Amino acid sequence: MHQNFPEIAGAAPLAAVEAAVDRATAALAAQQRDDGHWVFELEADATIPAEYVLLRHYLGEPVDTGLEAKIATYLRRIQSAEHHGWGLFHGGAFDVSASVKAYYALKMIGDPVDAPHMARARAAILAAGGAAASNVFTRIQLALFAAGPWSTVPTLPPELILLPRWFPIHLSKMSYWARTVVVPLLVLCSLQPVARNALGVKVDELYTGEKVRPGTKAADTKWLWTHGFNALDVVLKAADGLWPKKTRARAIKACVDFVLERLNGEDGLGAIYPAMANSVMMFDCLGYAQDHPARAIARQSVEKLLVIKEDEAYCQPCVSPVWDTALAAHAMLEAGSDDAEVRARHALEWLKPLQVLDVKGDWAEEKPDVRPGGWAFQYNNAHYPDLDDTAVVVMAMDRARDRTGDDYREAIDRGTEWTVGLQSRNGGWGAFDADNSYHYLNNLPFADHGALLDPPTSDVSARCVSMLAQLGETRDSDRMRAALDFLAKEQMPDGSWFGRWGVNYVYGTWSVLCALNAAGIGPEEPIVAKAVAWLTQIQNPDGGWGEDCESYALDYAGYTPAPSTASQTAWALLGLMAVGEVDSRAVARGIAWLAANQEADGLWGQEMYTGGGFPRVFYLRYHGYPKYFPLWAMARYRNLKRSNTRCVAFGM
Repeated sequence: MHQNFPEIAGAAPLAAVEAAVDRATAALAAQQRDDGHWVFELEADATIPAEYVLLRHYLGEPVDTGLEAKIATYLRRIQSAEHHGWGLFHGGAFDVSASVKAYYALKMIGDPVDAPHMARARAAILAAGGAAASNVFTRIQLALFAAGPWSTVPTLPPELILLPRWFPIHLSKMSYWARTVVVPLLVLCSLQPVARNALGVKVDELYTGEKVRPGTKAADTKWLWTHGFNALDVVLKAADGLWPKKTRARAIKACVDFVLERLNGEDGLGAIYPAMANSVMMFDCLGYAQDHPARAIARQSVEKLLVIKEDEAYCQPCVSPVWDTALAAHAMLEAGSDDAEVRARHALEWLKPLQVLDVKGDWAEEKPDVRPGGWAFQYNNAHYPDLDDTAVVVMAMDRARDRTGDDYREAIDRGTEWTVGLQSRNGGWGAFDADNSYHYLNNLPFADHGALLDPPTSDVSARCVSMLAQLGETRDSDRMRAALDFLAKEQMPDGSWFGRWGVNYVYGTWSVLCALNAAGIGPEEPIVAKAVAWLTQIQNPDGGWGEDCESYALDYAGYTPAPSTASQTAWALLGLMAVGEVDSRAVARGIAWLAANQEADGLWGQEMYTGGGFPRVFYLRYHGYPKYFPLWAMARYRNLKRSNTRCVAFGM
């Protein structure tokens, strides 16, 4: 029997929710690929498409005027009408590094420097200190074009790759993304090649002539470490050119070998744009011909990131098929129709062979005795599977197995074994490595982006707890106690949790509430009650939830209101419903917001960036988030309202 509950004023009638779920399910189903997977655009800021344009001119490739015109249209469209530069996310504040790259790319494409939009951008850049105030990676880009001095770039000797693992500065102590970006850079910064740049375009007009001390986006930097590393940089600069030639040659060969082992076919080094582009430039400066297999496939990997539309084009930072497919499968399983479940199973069959079972990636440096068993974020990235994707895939497979009898037991067991094996000593999980918490490295001169490391975080740890709890592990096991203690310590004073990979405290709080519910920690517990109170308190007057990327600011002082978005509203709802709030006024109003904002195609729109790349440096707009998360939330609301229980039986 269905229980009857009084309607809440402003709540969407269940019939309307049912209709919305049906429309969204059909719309999401229509976007599934024939082989069973989903993949949606993954958009960053102006830097990646700008760097793509500069890469082509660095290599001296024939100018593709049609493609460049479309990229220029994209860059002009996202230029801010308020501050006249480029931000790191939709509506974001001026960022000097992004603005320098976008300006340079537009000038390279052929936009006149006296055009109004270029003049306004230039004025904004100069007011912020000019190109000299940009971050390290931008200064390297400029130096490669002889458009900026190498003297302002921290010294990156390739001999770094030869250091023993016990040495304080070691590649294995950095995050996977830093590792793959830095290794080819070691070669480039050593050889200091100059771009072909057939048009001879530079940006002298972006320099003020005054000395600038660039800042850092790193959190909790220490004066002693910073000055120590800066002194080391002075020594390295003085010693540049004195390295033994045989040692330098051996170091460069080690860098090349590192890249070749992880080249990853057409999916590219690390399967992320900066590492892929750096590998191409490295091969080029070492004299690899354009048709050399390694260089050619590295170059092709970059092309596969392009999104080319009728009027615009841009380059993605990477692609997200495993993440999109796993989350869409969860939404389809929640929707629950016969067709939706068939589509979810089709998706899981696509995911199954992508499990990495035969490659011990870089994670094995810290955990050599653990067997592989994870999933990567991209189509292929065998050296770098991640805990978040793995936990989400395993939970979907477990849910499908329970409902349909499909046998995913072996895949689930191997995924669980790998996840358990990568738990860090503090009880939490990072995204790609265990115990990657060498925080002193954030004081390095080339770590001004503040994202050199991959320490355990609340959101990834919560996902792993959710997975283990869904699979039946009790909260009194040693590893679950350690994980739950980690999450308890990570809770903010206001009741929220930080979201490393999604924006921000809404994302983190959703993740942890799902985990606490799965682990059997009830709503009467203070840790849950505080989080529920926080989510309820920050709900917008229109019934939705929103949070800005500025919430990652180093001087964050608590939640600041932001416009409601479909994905963040869905996260808040899923979090609240996980801990028994399905009949609350907050949930009713949130569901009503989703129902009112569903678009004609059955899905939801969202220009706001709600994905995390690197806090304060790099953000992501997942085009799939407003498609599958709202469906998931509305279907769960319908299912709980029509059941005899208010208990969410799954880890997410």
